[in-house]
Amino acid sequence: MRQGTEIFSNQDLRKMIVPLFMEQLLVMLVGMADTLVISYVGEAAVSGVSLVNQFNTVFIYLFTALASGGAVVISQYIGRKAQDAAGESASQLLLFSTAFSVVISAAVLVGNERILRLMFGRVEDSVMQACVTYLRISAYSYPALAIYNSGAAVYRSLGKTNVTMYLSVISNVINVVGNLIGVFILHAGVAGVAYPSLIARVFSAVAVTVLCFQGKNEVVYRRKWIFQWNGGLMKNILNIAVPNGMENGIFQLVKVMLSSIVALFGTYQIAANGVAQSVWSLAALAGVAMGPVFITVIGQCMGNGDTEAADDYFKKLTRITLLFSSAWNLLIFLATPFLLKFYALEPETKQLVIWLVLIHNVFNAVAFPFSGALSNGLRAAGDVKFTMYVAIGSTIVARLLFSYLFGIVFRMGVIGIALAMVMDWIVRAVIFFVRQKSGKWKEFRVI
Repeated sequence: MRQGTEIFSNQDLRKMIVPLFMEQLLVMLVGMADTLVISYVGEAAVSGVSLVNQFNTVFIYLFTALASGGAVVISQYIGRKAQDAAGESASQLLLFSTAFSVVISAAVLVGNERILRLMFGRVEDSVMQACVTYLRISAYSYPALAIYNSGAAVYRSLGKTNVTMYLSVISNVINVVGNLIGVFILHAGVAGVAYPSLIARVFSAVAVTVLCFQGKNEVVYRRKWIFQWNGGLMKNILNIAVPNGMENGIFQLVKVMLSSIVALFGTYQIAANGVAQSVWSLAALAGVAMGPVFITVIGQCMGNGDTEAADDYFKKLTRITLLFSSAWNLLIFLATPFLLKFYALEPETKQLVIWLVLIHNVFNAVAFPFSGALSNGLRAAGDVKFTMYVAIGSTIVARLLFSYLFGIVFRMGVIGIALAMVMDWIVRAVIFFVRQKSGKWKEFRVI
């Protein structure tokens, strides 16, 4: 680090990284607990919740993309020491997120079963009934989810990630306890696991919004900013959010297509892929948790006009991500044989899972820090269109086309799908690394 460029100390970075990682880990563990509780309702309920969650993921990514756009703008204003502009940006983010999510929620509530029939065809009546119930209650929670993401963007931009971690702890306790009550005491079926999620999200939304109104924060919501549309600020936010949302939307669409390819393989391969994906999600936490850190740190440096500091932090954060990711992926791989003891799988299936986890974890450790976390830094600098074009192109060509080629044409099955996935990461990693080294991202202006 060059003399005079240390904006974030090692302790500052640690205070951001550890809560973000713990929050992601908690959400993952609670998701596993939810699946376990839902399994006691019956197979139709499990199927219904699983199908609707695939649909809900699209909107979760949209709200996250919008919040990320807000976080970039807010971080840059914080770096410029323009606290009022940061507060007005945060307030505008809240306004737009709320309005957008209400429209989405209303559309889903009106089209409920028609949307589900269009997406999932003629599933069994019991499964469809579970889908309808779960989607209706989930749709009520969309505004709460969007409002929470807006508030979380403020605290993450400030580097106060411990606040969102504590809120996540309380929210997830509400969710788990509510699920236990809803399923085992009230015997409410699918509604018994849907309403606790709604209550937990409403709690998080209300709590983070109240905190964002507190005057002691450097960046605060103000009513005059919330109810007064500022087209210039919203354009800045959407300039980041829209490309990010398009990129995530294409990625989710390709994931659905890949599920169709996996369905063509034998039962044991489908089972192995499903189990491996749950392990992959756990292994990816380190790299995923570093993404918001890049946004906050690089965003503040660029807002302050200190491109040299941003360059230094790009290198430092990338080193941290590589070390953290490598250690975590190694730990999860070593733990995989133990985790597989809890699954009633044939030896052949377990062996395939281990191979899939090995492929994933090696490249998640060495390639994903550049293809994932580093790309968030480029977005924070305003280099959003380039990252979008690269990500979409790589997803379609490397991941989708090579999945078909390796998986079906070369008959490599799910191993081929995994190899295409890491090809996608490698392509992005190389291009994003070269882009970062070129310094072209220094030419962009977000605010």
